Amino acid sequence: MFSNELTPIIDIQTATLSLSAAKELSAMQNETLRPELTPVGRAEFTPKIAKNSLKHSDGTLVDKYGRRITYVRLSITDRCDFRCTYCMAEEMSFLPRREVMSLEECLRVAEVFVGLGVTKLRVTGGEPLVRKDAMWLIERLGALPGLENLVLTTNGSQLDRFAAPLRAAGVKRINISLDSLNPERFKKITRIGDLDKVLRGIQAAQDAGFRRTKLNAVMMRGVNDDEFIDLVRFAVSNELDISFIEEMPLGEIQGRRNTYISSEETREMLSRHFDLVPSTENSGGPARYWRTSGSETRIGFISPHSHNFCDTCNRVRITAKGELYPCLGQNDASNLLPVLRASDSNSKVLQAIVDSMGIKPFGHDFTQQMDSPQVIRFMSMTGG
Repeated sequence: MFSNELTPIIDIQTATLSLSAAKELSAMQNETLRPELTPVGRAEFTPKIAKNSLKHSDGTLVDKYGRRITYVRLSITDRCDFRCTYCMAEEMSFLPRREVMSLEECLRVAEVFVGLGVTKLRVTGGEPLVRKDAMWLIERLGALPGLENLVLTTNGSQLDRFAAPLRAAGVKRINISLDSLNPERFKKITRIGDLDKVLRGIQAAQDAGFRRTKLNAVMMRGVNDDEFIDLVRFAVSNELDISFIEEMPLGEIQGRRNTYISSEETREMLSRHFDLVPSTENSGGPARYWRTSGSETRIGFISPHSHNFCDTCNRVRITAKGELYPCLGQNDASNLLPVLRASDSNSKVLQAIVDSMGIKPFGHDFTQQMDSPQVIRFMSMTGG
């Protein structure tokens, strides 16, 4: 069933580690499989831990540390109608069309992942809703048998047009980037964004019947840290969830150490104004949630610096050009686009995905990259 013809596209460095050994690493490193140890199919991909400790059924995608991959973030475009300062350069060079996966190729990738046991798929960009005919793809993703949770990350600029069709297509939940409620500051952060348009998009999502819509706010000292309380109040009053995200050292953007704020600092600030209660709720991603009394709003914190969540990582990212990144904080990737275009058969695509589990590291260390980022691609290129 599986082909032996594909080999990893990246340089492979060290041998397989057991889960217990990996946890003892003093520093996160990209310890990947040597070519001769890379599995050639699911039957040969056996995590180096006791099988009776696994809770995964046969045929599902499991990495070498026994972590089951159930969540894929699929970018369908690197283009965006905003130019957020932490996400991209002011003058961006976008990919030519021939280097971007077609919508049909995006669908094929999604079909293979769902066949491997992935149950959650997040459509991202850039701004996914600026992709021509994006709804054609989203409608078909929503109909995939076995996919339990189709979600979308957006800047909200196009939701006044697309909220109702997204709901009809089977999208379960929407995440909307919102870093400021001040129109002038919002425009400064996004460079060209219109806050009123985003607020109309939020309302359109509610009118379309979306619940548990989540706001994502990147925390930036001296930029928007004086608005965190107002952002939570806005979320509570509009029955929204909100997650605060630690800024990550991605792309050629300097000075992030000066603007970085930890989740603990923000949570301590919010606790002086809200009664925060820890929650065990999990949305299937990296956020850790808190509740505030008298409200259904969940307040989440995504902490790639201060509380590295690598040990439970269940996700991979696919860029608009078909690169499979097993880890956001590393540069290693497998290129699926040539495989997709070499054959109409999905068997080799499946093989390439299985092989990519050999380059998924135990973790990353963003803290050491604050002044000199090792990942030089912008977030818009990876997929938000």
